[in-house]
Amino acid sequence: MSPTPPTVLAVGAWLKNAACLLEDGRAVWSPLHGDLGDPQACVALDRSLDALLAQATTPVAAIAHDLHPDFYSTQRAVALADRLGVPAIGVQHHHAHIAAVMAEHGLTEPVVGLALDGVGLGTDGLAWGGELLWVAPGDWRRLGHLWPLQLAGGDVAAREPWRMAAAALHTLGRGPDIEARYTPAVGAQAARTVARMLDTGLNSPPTTSTGRWFDAAAGALGVSVRQSHEAEAAIALEAAAQRWFAVHGEPTLDSAVEVAGDSTLDLRPLLARLLDWPQDRADEAAAWFHLALADGLAQWAITAAHDTQVDTVCLGGGCFMNALLTRRVTLRLESRGLRVLRPQATSCGDAGLALGQAWAVAQQIHLAPGVLTESLSCV
Repeated sequence: MSPTPPTVLAVGAWLKNAACLLEDGRAVWSPLHGDLGDPQACVALDRSLDALLAQATTPVAAIAHDLHPDFYSTQRAVALADRLGVPAIGVQHHHAHIAAVMAEHGLTEPVVGLALDGVGLGTDGLAWGGELLWVAPGDWRRLGHLWPLQLAGGDVAAREPWRMAAAALHTLGRGPDIEARYTPAVGAQAARTVARMLDTGLNSPPTTSTGRWFDAAAGALGVSVRQSHEAEAAIALEAAAQRWFAVHGEPTLDSAVEVAGDSTLDLRPLLARLLDWPQDRADEAAAWFHLALADGLAQWAITAAHDTQVDTVCLGGGCFMNALLTRRVTLRLESRGLRVLRPQATSCGDAGLALGQAWAVAQQIHLAPGVLTESLSCV
């Protein structure tokens, strides 16, 4: 085994793409390219990969990429690896989020990770996004996830929070309420169609995404029905909560909200309350939702840290751009004696993902050089 991990080039995420060369423990970043749905971003990624390769002073041992086979970045990684005669190794999206935190802070011991974001392909082929992980150099496993919601209409549900609120109604056994509740906002035909899709499961795959639970909360309170840009509903929900706290102050840690969870954190009771909350008190409801969600997530991680005998919790994923959520989770974890780490020099969102991809693959090669596979699967 070499004294230092090998050099790895990582191609980054689909959204907010940036590539990273990890050499001798030092990360060299490309510029931020943007979303790879834009052809110009793809061209920019190609140029950056060539530039990073030219900067490497030691041979690149592997190309790291996301698990999703249809991403341009994945296809580019496979082609580049073939050209160089090295392996292309897939890293699960949320594993990479936590690995990025570990890489930045130079961790060598196992951690519990809370990876909360919009979406990333899981090892089971489903859409993940609210994940409790155990991660160590060269190894990881999924400890739990949020209760799944259906995406009525697939990706369109991420642009229309009312659909996620409808999914919450459905999973609460209140599907017959969907049409009456959302006809005034979206029309009878749309409301009826979504209710039918949720009933039959037609084009309604499940997701554990934290971002979609934020959308469901925003849709339940009427804060957002449709959004024109990523995380618009979640940002509006946080702003509503901030308005409430600006007037009333934030409760102390003594006032915890209990949320049920073992391997699956069940957020349905939170949405049940929001769906019945008077909409003229939406700011108050948004504040309560943030507190309840943060307390539930923290207790979930506290239990996992105790069970796995680790003392560090890493926070990764774009949902931790929410200052209210991050502060409350951090304070509650620290109150139980846990060390809490999150990205400081890089983004907690997808713009920082390539560092985690590169680090995870470098550690795998360093610790088990003879057992390379096409992906870092969880145990």
